[in-house]
Amino acid sequence: MSRKPVVCLAGTLDTKGTEYAYVRDALLAQDVDVLVVDCGVLGEPYFPPDVPASEVASRAGVQLSDFAAGVEGGAGGRNVAITKMSEGLRLLLAELCEQGRIDAVLGLGGTGGTDLLGGALQNLGIGVPKLIVSTMASNNTRPYVGHSDMMMMNAVTDIAGLNRISKQVLSNAAHAAAGLARGYETTRSQAEASKPLIAISMFGVTTPGVMRIREQLEDNGFEVVTFHAVGEGAGMEHLIDTGAIDGLIDYTLPEIINHWNKGIFDPGVDRMEAAIRTGIPLVVVPGAAECFNFGARDTIPAEFDTDERNIIIHNPNITSLLATPDEMRRLGEYIADHVNRAPGPKAVALPLDGLDNYFKEGSQWHGVDVTPLLDTLRSALDPTVQVVEMDANINDTAFADAVYALFVEQWEQRKEAGIPAAGVTTAG
Repeated sequence: MSRKPVVCLAGTLDTKGTEYAYVRDALLAQDVDVLVVDCGVLGEPYFPPDVPASEVASRAGVQLSDFAAGVEGGAGGRNVAITKMSEGLRLLLAELCEQGRIDAVLGLGGTGGTDLLGGALQNLGIGVPKLIVSTMASNNTRPYVGHSDMMMMNAVTDIAGLNRISKQVLSNAAHAAAGLARGYETTRSQAEASKPLIAISMFGVTTPGVMRIREQLEDNGFEVVTFHAVGEGAGMEHLIDTGAIDGLIDYTLPEIINHWNKGIFDPGVDRMEAAIRTGIPLVVVPGAAECFNFGARDTIPAEFDTDERNIIIHNPNITSLLATPDEMRRLGEYIADHVNRAPGPKAVALPLDGLDNYFKEGSQWHGVDVTPLLDTLRSALDPTVQVVEMDANINDTAFADAVYALFVEQWEQRKEAGIPAAGVTTAG
């Protein structure tokens, strides 16, 4: 790198200028350059920024004067200001990254500031260092982080003045951002793909099968990214849509019924949609599809706390509940419909001796009847879809090897059709 690493320090210099000045000085002391972007709309900045708030606003097609009153509602209200300044910051950061002018982004915020910053930073690409020091970091961070690799650091105190606690937190944040910026050139080199990237969905009770498939893929020229089916399926869908993933073995599907029943592993989106939109090679296994989840035993809503659910205490903080026969039929229809609509090479594999480790002999769901799911899935699939069935548990080595072989068949069809893999620079 011919220049010093640059940290973009973005946020509201009118209301939190003292804190931003402290962080700027801490960054400069770490021998990195700082590009300060002001996003404040209520008054003059505490110190002159490199990019004024008026420029951020203009990128979103608004004027700062629209928000001068500082009201909470209406056309010139706080919510609109946050939304528009976030939009302007998002566009500015995308341009700065594209031009190679910044190596990390750091911001500080309370509820409003975190909304503003999160809406902009979560849209930066995977690998771009992004950190928010936030009073919301000890709460539900999904609205701010989205599907990104953004980091949130708990502010501990409100970001309103400097004291012996806030100085330590802000100093650590500055040191972290400086280190991230210095390492970004190396980080970017990790994105220079030379192997096709295959995604696999996994749950604790489908882990042995997934790990066997992963080993097979990696031994045969693929790179593998595994997504924990505890809501991370939304991130997987997002990355498929961005073109970052070249093929999918959707091995574990509890997020579907978690979404329907508002379980704790609800991904917040309809699963299995991205493969329809992109046409990537696809193998689907209904692993753990019969299962949805709540927290500790006493958190299960009364409507689901019934004998029919055959509740398993997975661990002290997670319970697993069984789908009803009607829900299983609906699951079969849903999975078949999504496979049928996927335009790329596709296949289905069915483990007839258990959809996960809950079905192993000695386990609580051993012998549970999932034929409503499997029969509906079979009957609803288009006859042209290849289906492999085995009298095996999903985690048996023979079944995992069969799924790997089935995926390779779909991959070869992609190659025969002349469809390139995303980011691949050598044959694969």
